[in-house]
Amino acid sequence: MRLEDLVTTSAAVTRVAGRREKIERLADLLKRAGPDEVGIAIAYLSGRLPQGRIGLGGSLIRQAKPDVAADAPTLPLREVHDAFDRIAQAGGAGSTAQKLAILRDLLARATRDEQDFLVRLLFGELRQGALEGVMLEAVGRAAGMSASTIRRAAMAAGDLATVARAALVEGEHALARFMVQIFQPVRPMLADSAEGVEAALGQLGEAALEYKLDGARIQVHKAGDEVKVFSRNLRDVTPAVPEVVEVVRTLPARELILDGEVIALRPDGRPQPFQQTMQRFGRKLEVDRLRGELPLTPFFFDVLDVDGEPLIDEPQSRRFDTLVRVVPAPLIVPHIVAADGGRAEAFLDEAMRQGHEGVMAKSREAAYAAGSRGSAWLKIKPARTLDLVVFAVEWGSGRRRGWLSNLHLGARDAVQGGFVMLGKTFKGMTDEMLAWQTEKFLQLEISRDDYTVYVRLEVVVEIAFNDLQVSPVYPGGLALRFARVKRYRPDKLASEADTFATVQQIYRQMTGLEPPAGRLA
Repeated sequence: MRLEDLVTTSAAVTRVAGRREKIERLADLLKRAGPDEVGIAIAYLSGRLPQGRIGLGGSLIRQAKPDVAADAPTLPLREVHDAFDRIAQAGGAGSTAQKLAILRDLLARATRDEQDFLVRLLFGELRQGALEGVMLEAVGRAAGMSASTIRRAAMAAGDLATVARAALVEGEHALARFMVQIFQPVRPMLADSAEGVEAALGQLGEAALEYKLDGARIQVHKAGDEVKVFSRNLRDVTPAVPEVVEVVRTLPARELILDGEVIALRPDGRPQPFQQTMQRFGRKLEVDRLRGELPLTPFFFDVLDVDGEPLIDEPQSRRFDTLVRVVPAPLIVPHIVAADGGRAEAFLDEAMRQGHEGVMAKSREAAYAAGSRGSAWLKIKPARTLDLVVFAVEWGSGRRRGWLSNLHLGARDAVQGGFVMLGKTFKGMTDEMLAWQTEKFLQLEISRDDYTVYVRLEVVVEIAFNDLQVSPVYPGGLALRFARVKRYRPDKLASEADTFATVQQIYRQMTGLEPPAGRLA
């Protein structure tokens, strides 16, 4: 199979709106893929590399993009994969130059369309509608199996590509080896978003409500005295979290698979900022010292297996009842069951007062849909907004090539004058907004470099965000988390934008801590 086959399919899937036609086109491609190409094709069309991160930053990708392109498509898909393997394996002195040379050679052999596809893939901007649910159904269609059969196997295997290869090459009998097993991590169930408590209850009816912790997702497996802890991405992080191992080892069940989060707490029980938790999570060096400085506490909200009894197909109500039976109350995330909006709002308010992100609302009847993001779990995170000033914009890439996309955002410094940078965002923009802001900011341009246009400080934009985090990069010491454009504010002058003092006060309210001093003095 050639890269061109994926590029053509990707373009076709982008153009069509109907789910059924997307599935048919993807299934047709998978039927034509060789045994060693199935996993690569699924990964690329899902917008990711099988190798994960391969050490290519944006500037290196831009440097590698040649001025010329191949006249005709000749690149085998396997050779593209092998090139990315070599890039991922390059290390040591001179590795940057080696990575650049490999990528430049690969792109020089590609057509313009293939170059665009690969660059967007590397930037993580390959959005052609091959979402996981669509791809899963396409695998089923190509293999002549039901989507539920593929979904169940992928859930247990933790990887759709592995299951797809088994289904397409060996047949349905091969999927029998994919089952929930201790020490084989299951992909975590994910949540969709709800506008608020009323919207969530309107959708779910009576629901289980839980604090939404701003920690690190963990899945813990226990068999006797052996305990392993896996991250959201199914990476074994056991050495980094001895507290979790010790706690779970004492639980009475012989075998367990638990789903939860680990978080760093302050002495008063309020959560530390997310960054503090992540300083510990995943670290394998100096664990004992860091444990004394920043202990971690696990909280569990689901159980997938107890003593060999799989529970993933059981409703949430039964799974949670089982969780309460096998895990002590202090280790279970705070929760209630509610159908009344007033009680639910009070629970959300209390979660926010305790310093947490918001709440989760969960269907009491839903099974555990591993790896899926659906409406059975809804996250409710009240977003905050700030009116900020745009002082630079970066050119977009991939589908946004030719448009000014990534906004540089700042709050007004009412003490010393000027503006304090809080971060960047390219999220929340429609095509109409991209077109408008490209025209507008080019009119306001005062200078530029290869990638960025610097503009007069005139445009105010309302930015929604979920959190503030400490940043050693920005002079104010704070940065926005999950920032996205809500709307432009032509009714406001830059002198009316929110101040950095307001940002600092929000940080105090959210964390109960004093903001960092920064480098503004």
